Amino acid sequence: MDNVKNDNYYIQKIKRDLEFISMHMKNVDIEELNANEVLLDSMLFRMIQISENARKLTDEFKQTRGEIPWSALNGLRNRIVHDYGNVDLNIVFETLTVDIPDLLKMLT
Repeated sequence: MDNVKNDNYYIQKIKRDLEFISMHMKNVDIEELNANEVLLDSMLFRMIQISENARKLTDEFKQTRGEIPWSALNGLRNRIVHDYGNVDLNIVFETLTVDIPDLLKMLT
């Protein structure tokens, strides 16, 4: 079994989550996101996964990709995990619809 967990492995996982978010947020407005608890939970979970996998990347890799806001990825994860009830839906929606597609472009 060849399951080497290196930077490439984690980047591929991040890309899959970014693609999942982009696909499922297509044509979704903030009202729909707020009304659809399953969709919102799924998107928050994927954002947490992105952050968790980004934390596993080597410092060397992160330094070569300095345009990516690594600390912001971690900060959003901490906010979702530790203060779930107080997460600002406007910030989440902007992250999902603007920042996530931008991040996916940076990684491809």
